[in-house]
Amino acid sequence: MIDLRSDTVTRPTPGMLAAMMAAPVGDDVYSEDPTINALENKVAEYLGKEAALFVPSGTMANQIAVRLHCRPGDELLCEATSHVVLWEGGGPAALSGVSVNPVYGHAGLLELGLVQRGMRPNDIHSPHTRLVWLENTHNRGGGTVQSLESIREISYWARQQKLALHLDGARLWNAVVASGIPAKSWASHFDTVSVCFSKGLGTPVGSALAGTAEQIQLSRRYRKLFGGAMRQAGFLAAACIYAMDHHIARLNDDHSNAQILADAIRAVPGLKLVPEVVETNLVWFEVDGDRFQTPQTVTSKLREQGILMSALGETTVRACTHLDVSRGDCVRVAAAIRKL
Repeated sequence: MIDLRSDTVTRPTPGMLAAMMAAPVGDDVYSEDPTINALENKVAEYLGKEAALFVPSGTMANQIAVRLHCRPGDELLCEATSHVVLWEGGGPAALSGVSVNPVYGHAGLLELGLVQRGMRPNDIHSPHTRLVWLENTHNRGGGTVQSLESIREISYWARQQKLALHLDGARLWNAVVASGIPAKSWASHFDTVSVCFSKGLGTPVGSALAGTAEQIQLSRRYRKLFGGAMRQAGFLAAACIYAMDHHIARLNDDHSNAQILADAIRAVPGLKLVPEVVETNLVWFEVDGDRFQTPQTVTSKLREQGILMSALGETTVRACTHLDVSRGDCVRVAAAIRKL
């Protein structure tokens, strides 16, 4: 099977497995796992932050950020199709008593004017807007890269309003490679940044949250509260270190392979790329019901040919290129798409 459902379906490479097996470990609850400590220092340096915290998942990293910046009754403002809205189980409300103010942007991206209009008035009838939340690259927005200039504008305004800023950078690696802009430049405009090692970089488990030393110390408490404190997890951290050293630059291959799929989709009547421009490794497209009935019709036809994609929603399919999908695989998939 050629599995294009997500970049989370990858298997560790031989080099990654060797690094995991060789990792020295200790009890991370006591901050005594040397490999986790090394990873956290590496992530902090990569993002230009004082400290970082290793956690099991991107959802946990994001939910710790919510808890860190907000109090019950506060509100975070984000794009309406953000991961924190669609795919984190209502975590802000369930875990922190925080509501979400979803604002629709273009291709998942928010511009300054949209953020300004979304901010609640200073009124006792309204929740307190406390946190501005951006996602880069934006998953539901088709893997689109938010421009650094728009981020700079939003950040400057938000700080004047005394708002906190968080970046869901689960696929920030892809934005770095696609734009050529260092991660530190993106991260400098946010109080906290989350990154995910199992999306794009091919690790079996792991994300991180970065911020000030004081924020990360408090985040350790919230990680424990949310059930994410781990013991000898240095084996997992070793995979993340290996991935940062070996798998970031190769994301160019994933982006190039995604273009092969995008070109094939453009050639098929009844399929439409949304957004039309594919910038990184995510390819979202809509299915014309008159020609194909449902997205499941398309994914079923492809499954019969040994190809897996995700039917997401009533009209939409997602394909995601990654470490375990070669250029030859994508050429084969493109041919199958054209035959539709």
